[in-house]
Amino acid sequence: MSAKEHDLREQIAYFGRSLFERGLTAGSSGNISVRLDDGWLITPTNCCLGNLDPTHISRLDQQGNLLSGNAPSKELFLHQAFLRKRPQDKAIVHLHSTYATAVSCLPDLNPMDMLPPLTPYSIMRFGKVALTPYHRPGDKRLGDEIAKVACDYRAVLLANHGSIVAAKDLEAAVYAAEELEETAKLFILLHGLRPRLLTAEQVDELNRDYGPQNADNTPSCC
Repeated sequence: MSAKEHDLREQIAYFGRSLFERGLTAGSSGNISVRLDDGWLITPTNCCLGNLDPTHISRLDQQGNLLSGNAPSKELFLHQAFLRKRPQDKAIVHLHSTYATAVSCLPDLNPMDMLPPLTPYSIMRFGKVALTPYHRPGDKRLGDEIAKVACDYRAVLLANHGSIVAAKDLEAAVYAAEELEETAKLFILLHGLRPRLLTAEQVDELNRDYGPQNADNTPSCC
């Protein structure tokens, strides 16, 4: 095992525990993956993100065949479908966090723009959010739906299921997933109250300077 892979395993366990302890995913829900030059690391099936053993994290080749560790998450295909369309990104965080999942259950929202521009941080971390149609967990059609939107979105809500976010590295994916949950919480709290939104000009300015396509420029203080 390379030093890089060892460090990534430790990071997955660290961020998984952090997400779990702050209530962003419960039980054995949620999964995390990182794409390597020659394959994948992904959290195992039926595991709790709060209690990951780095040595048990699944190591797969580029085709998804298990090389070492425990059996991979049954939602590996979601991660593969997302990152195959996004060569610039390397990591995925999929959560069943409360508010993002709540938004994924709401009817009559625009499936191509699920959350309004409430704060600059949502624009800086993930941009617009798409919704995929409902399919049961493990249904491979979910991967097809993700592939349809992955080129244009780095954050997606799975209807009545949860969120999935792609980013350039694991840290950025975790921060984006956290910001998505906070934005969904604000949306639920403000629903029906006609909040003041960022203007189109303000969104354009943020996209130009700090948007997801310029994620490397995101201020480190944010």
